[in-house]
Amino acid sequence: MIWQTSRFAIDLSRPRIMGIVNVTPDSFSDGGLHATAEDAMAHCEQLVDDGADILDIGGESSRPGAQPLPAAQELERLLPVVRHAVTLGVPVSVDTYKPEVMQAVLDLGVDIINDICALRWRDPQGGLSGTSVVASHKACGVCLMHMHRDPQTMQQAPMEGDVVPQVLSFLEQHVQFLRGLGVDTARICIDPGIGFGKTVAQNFALLAQQRALLALGLPVLAGWSRKSSLAAVTGRSLAQVATMDARERLVPSVVAALLAVQNGAQVVRVHDVRETVQGIKVWQAMNAQQP
Repeated sequence: MIWQTSRFAIDLSRPRIMGIVNVTPDSFSDGGLHATAEDAMAHCEQLVDDGADILDIGGESSRPGAQPLPAAQELERLLPVVRHAVTLGVPVSVDTYKPEVMQAVLDLGVDIINDICALRWRDPQGGLSGTSVVASHKACGVCLMHMHRDPQTMQQAPMEGDVVPQVLSFLEQHVQFLRGLGVDTARICIDPGIGFGKTVAQNFALLAQQRALLALGLPVLAGWSRKSSLAAVTGRSLAQVATMDARERLVPSVVAALLAVQNGAQVVRVHDVRETVQGIKVWQAMNAQQP
């Protein structure tokens, strides 16, 4: 399977690691660590050295309760980092839901639009839509994610019922819409949206039944890194998750990434690239000896 993007045809015959670069002061686990352009650029270089196959750069936090950021401020954070990242020889993704931001970063050579809103967001003032930006680009990749409600309210009233068929139906509907606009299937990736409006049990149901998503015939991206559901099942309360440092989140995050790969994810989005690379190498060594 190939994920076609602006500059790269990404071979998904082996798991690919997407390294997270948050150019934000308020992301849930590393807000402020790479908030300056210089720090974020250095972090991009470090993640590539650590083995990242893809860089995913975000300028607005999507943690539960996060407030929206004006597009101009998001672009001010993103553009210097994106200009540097596209020179590093790996595909570059930008995590944004705003069409204005999508267009600006694609004009700089970005390869993938990673949208938590699955291209549904509309500017109240009018203007571009995310679907039109992606459909009008000749080759950019796009990741469509499932999110219940929005970051401001998603955990106040999470989903109800059997989450897997609901997520599958949502993703199928939005994939079909994008195909109808002429976007090649090879450009599309799907993400079940771990932690975005779901209970702890629902998140783990999506992991356990992740192979159901493969029925769409598209690559699956899994983003478990440092999520609060991992804290909830490793002896820490959800109320304490904000105080957990990166070391406490590391092992559960790597295990979840490996389980996602084991259950069919072709891309895992992670903070801890070096350790995830090591874990996947162990998994690959085991698989190489399967009869």
